[in-house]
Amino acid sequence: MKYITQSMTFEIQEPTILTLGKFDGLHRGHELLFQCMAKKKQEQSGLKAVIFTFDIPPKERVQNIRMQALTTSSEKKRLFQEMGIDYVIECPFTPEVMHMEPEEFIQKISQNLHVKYIVVGTDFRFGHQRRGDYHMLEEYASQYGYEVTVVEKIQEKGRDISSTFVREEIMAGNVERANELLGYPFFVEGEVLHGKKMGKAILGIPTVNLLPDSGKLLPPLGVYISEMEWKGHRYPGISNVGCKPTIHGENPVGVETHIFDFSEDIYGEQVQVSFLKHVRPEQKFDSLEALKVQMEKDIQYAKVYFNTRKGVQKN
Repeated sequence: MKYITQSMTFEIQEPTILTLGKFDGLHRGHELLFQCMAKKKQEQSGLKAVIFTFDIPPKERVQNIRMQALTTSSEKKRLFQEMGIDYVIECPFTPEVMHMEPEEFIQKISQNLHVKYIVVGTDFRFGHQRRGDYHMLEEYASQYGYEVTVVEKIQEKGRDISSTFVREEIMAGNVERANELLGYPFFVEGEVLHGKKMGKAILGIPTVNLLPDSGKLLPPLGVYISEMEWKGHRYPGISNVGCKPTIHGENPVGVETHIFDFSEDIYGEQVQVSFLKHVRPEQKFDSLEALKVQMEKDIQYAKVYFNTRKGVQKN
């Protein structure tokens, strides 16, 4: 996959099928777009799948609203690659782009990207003051030589699945519901850091420590049943999202994960931690011994969860 970023001069010579959007939190609605693109690629040899997005959400510049991302740029890049996307264009959302008329935008992308097909949702908007929509794409299709496929929104219990919907569930701690909307477990990825080693040395419960990207949205501080992915393998565990209030000193908000029956040295490795179920809020204990007792209870609760899930999968 080719990743084009920090540039307004993008060009692709091969014929392409294109979809456009923010793609914050790749959910089941986005999956329909990608499935449509994959089907068209199978039908037409040589067609390249292209995603066009921006380096920041347009709302940040237009409305000066700063929002943490459901999926960071690096996380999206990996997910796009797994989906078989050929090109990702992360265009800088400059004042020039912000004020570009939708007709000019259509001309630029259709010609520079050799577009033969465009796949968008019914709610897609683009151009200055969001004047462009899928009707306008259809209006200019014959002029610029592409076809448009419009994908209807899918719903969950009467509401459109959207990044806003997912965000609300994550912020409320409803990770199970969010995972249903996403179609996969909500996750955070990063490098395993050296911590204070109190988990192993003092509590006898070793942990994997991640310091997430500052722009990454995290669920509420608390304890979650989780899985860690490392080198293509998934390991069950339990994670604390928080700042370790029982430990003296100032601790940044991080993700600390105990992996069951795991003894590998993975400092400096890139891992992914997925959140499966909320267990309890983060709390401050009167002593490290009290913290250890609660952690052991949390671990047992999580092991029962995984054993139950295995039983369901076997049936």
